[in-house]
Amino acid sequence: MVTTNGNHVTPTIQADIAVPNPMRDKMSQGDVASTLIIKMMSGVEAPMLAKSTGFDGIFIDMEHSQLDLTAVSQMCQAALLAGITPIVRSPTKEPFFVSRILDGGALGVVVPHIRSVKDAEDVVAAAKFAPIGRRSATGGLPQLGLRPIPAKKMSVAVNQSTIVCPMIETLEALEDVEKIAAVPGVDSLLIGSSDLTAEMGIPGDFDNPRVTEAYEKVIAACRKAGIFLGCGGLTARPDLIQKFCEKGGISWVMVAADQALLYGAAKQKADFMIQINENRRVKGTS
Repeated sequence: MVTTNGNHVTPTIQADIAVPNPMRDKMSQGDVASTLIIKMMSGVEAPMLAKSTGFDGIFIDMEHSQLDLTAVSQMCQAALLAGITPIVRSPTKEPFFVSRILDGGALGVVVPHIRSVKDAEDVVAAAKFAPIGRRSATGGLPQLGLRPIPAKKMSVAVNQSTIVCPMIETLEALEDVEKIAAVPGVDSLLIGSSDLTAEMGIPGDFDNPRVTEAYEKVIAACRKAGIFLGCGGLTARPDLIQKFCEKGGISWVMVAADQALLYGAAKQKADFMIQINENRRVKGTS
């Protein structure tokens, strides 16, 4: 038996163990959580860097990278030990992939290209243990320190901590966003700004009023359902991130990607040396 609060599904059995999720705690207090996007790094240094620079979580992108499940699991487990939240974007909503991401230590799973309420329901079924979903029961999870926990207690604790997040980046999902947000077991939505503008026929035109209207529609749906909302695809537009966060309704943000940060820093240093050589030529220095 389960009871519902909005679309949050809470088993009547209360776990006497808990799985810490720092991002969930921060968002529940009304603050906006930040994530560092991981697309290129593949070692435990990634979550260590995110922690030491002040991020609340890492967003490991398996949709747009060549990262494999082993590397992703190692980074997730390092994030757990570092005290930040590991979230993974799956390349598919297929249960065999979603469940393995979570079995590897993720505290949240993001699924792209949702086009229907049924898609969102499938994601919940793959990501949550019974009675909420149909995720295959297992033991020795990294989120519980590999400890052998009775299945009933384990499923309640893990279900409560795991963030299940369908993406809103298609016209169909945007049209049905209120119904998708209300699916029992959905904890958050994530706006995929880049793909959404592409589907609108205005790729990359983030200043278009239709984008603001879309954000307002998704924000309203999440508020009504009592769930979180993430902002994605705006890493190159901090002004818009600030705009949407200050208007309210955004719970977490994909702030910056490792690849872009490394490129920017490397380009700055390379330009510095190019300028030195240009100055030397002007001065005739050998």
